[in-house]
Amino acid sequence: MATSSSASLSKVIKQQYMELSQGDKVQAMYIWVDGTGEGLRCKTRTLDFEPKSVEETNLRVRCNKVMKMVEDQVPWFGMEQEYTILGTDGHPFGWPSNGFPGPQGPYYCGVGADKAYGRDIVEAHYRACLYAGVQICGTNAEVMPAQWEFQVGPCEGIDMGDHLWVARFILHHVCEDFGVIASFDPKPIPGNWNGAGCHTNFSTKEMREDGGLKAIEDSIEKLGRRHRYHIRAYDPKGGLDNARRLTGHHETSNINEFSAGVANRGASIRIPRNVGQEKKGYFEDRRPSANCDPYGVTEALIRTCLLGEEGDEPADY
Repeated sequence: MATSSSASLSKVIKQQYMELSQGDKVQAMYIWVDGTGEGLRCKTRTLDFEPKSVEETNLRVRCNKVMKMVEDQVPWFGMEQEYTILGTDGHPFGWPSNGFPGPQGPYYCGVGADKAYGRDIVEAHYRACLYAGVQICGTNAEVMPAQWEFQVGPCEGIDMGDHLWVARFILHHVCEDFGVIASFDPKPIPGNWNGAGCHTNFSTKEMREDGGLKAIEDSIEKLGRRHRYHIRAYDPKGGLDNARRLTGHHETSNINEFSAGVANRGASIRIPRNVGQEKKGYFEDRRPSANCDPYGVTEALIRTCLLGEEGDEPADY
């Protein structure tokens, strides 16, 4: 497996410089989403003070406007970000160079060098997110070997997109140090292997209160009438990326059909079993792709479920 040049650099030597005093100056790293809607860029400047955050030239401004319209309903989100660790040659980390590992089954939440590929990266990322104040709440090995997931949330409103984008940025940075790549491709390996999604959990104050299942079911009904709009909003290429993943197999729904069910991992919308029993809580939208824009996903859910929009296009507020 090819190794990136950054992996061969001495981190010990770098640390000597990182311990030097900055005096009264501040290094401010600016992070933004690039024109593809899924890539991240950054640059650093020297300032005399710590700057305030600024709006990005992307979906955040529009998403934030919509979130402010429904603040009184206290929308909460949690996103489950799946990703695949690759070598710089594009081959999954830990896979045989001229073949495939054993079939899926033992890798999900697996333990051991023959089941969990790249745990050092996962644990370094988790710690870095906690240090940075990201609302990361868990992680686990996924179904395909070298595939992992971390969860962010619960976050209210616009915070969801902010925290997930920063968590992705930190993951890329950690992988850079280890000389590997984090891929958010929804179907990195064709064939009988699981794809990668970003399942999104959603609730409102009403849904979380006693009897909230009725509000959950009402929202699911609205989502069913607007399936095409959500499919377009759930990956940067308007559904083309997700078409490779949402096949109706490998724990996914069919991209052309809308479905919902209790504890059904093959449905578009899953109501967790405990939510069905307690008659309140949240629902999980399993359609967003791993490379989705969280601002676009959360905005779409608000527009359909809370603002009652219909049709295939978002309203212009």
